[in-house]
Amino acid sequence: MAAAMPSLGLGVHLNCSYSSRNFTIPFSIGALSKGFGTNRYYIIPKKSLLPSSTIFIPRASSSTAVEDGNYSDTDTIPIPKVIIDQDSDPDATVVEITFGDRLGALLDTMNALKNLGLNVAKANVYLDSSGKHNKFSITKADTGRKVEDPELLEAIRLTIINNLIQYHPESSSQLAMGTAFGVEPPKQQIDVDIATHISIRDDGADRSLLYVETADRPGLLVDLVKTITDINVAVESGEFDTEGLLAKATFHVSYRGKALIKPLQQVLANSLRYFLRRPSTEEASF
Repeated sequence: MAAAMPSLGLGVHLNCSYSSRNFTIPFSIGALSKGFGTNRYYIIPKKSLLPSSTIFIPRASSSTAVEDGNYSDTDTIPIPKVIIDQDSDPDATVVEITFGDRLGALLDTMNALKNLGLNVAKANVYLDSSGKHNKFSITKADTGRKVEDPELLEAIRLTIINNLIQYHPESSSQLAMGTAFGVEPPKQQIDVDIATHISIRDDGADRSLLYVETADRPGLLVDLVKTITDINVAVESGEFDTEGLLAKATFHVSYRGKALIKPLQQVLANSLRYFLRRPSTEEASF
């Protein structure tokens, strides 16, 4: 049985001392009873709270050469990718960052993550046709365990993207976060209704595999998990990928320890589509 954690009043406030500037990211709030991992995760909506919360993402104070790779201004700008993997390692959160061959040692990014209260170790670096892949193994500094709190996972994602835009401003136009963090927003915006794809299939008798692809935005990981758990579906583990303007999430989900039956799969898919839909004119005006 899930052991209840203290409820969150106004979300997570991450304001680290190494930063001279902060970014405020809105996201929904709730009370948490568990995080990602072998234990199931639920968000219990709280009453009498403000409709949104904030998470403060610190910005590094200055650039250093170690963060930069080698490239020419005439090169085609690659698609930045940030992968947060909760599946491959039972003891750690695995993060992978790719931006063609432009990334250096990422020491400043590692330090920014450490200032979130995390242990960060370089796990692997490899090259393929898409560029240089930097992998990190991340655990919580106070417990030595993998990160299971969706809000902290989202803070990890936004911190990486913020640093990527800081040290590689050319990535700003390739990322949805360029609108919030960058000097140059994306030249084209994705229609969320067209970009959104949802599929659910059985992954054994005890769980189902949920895939969501949609337009990226700050706070999306937290809001997806909340939407899923609002209908009493448990999120056991998963992977959240940021690929340019898109977000691609894969979650292992279950209902009372079993795979989702077809009617519940349909309810979940409809709930996610409703949440991710383009706001109407009336809704957007408030």
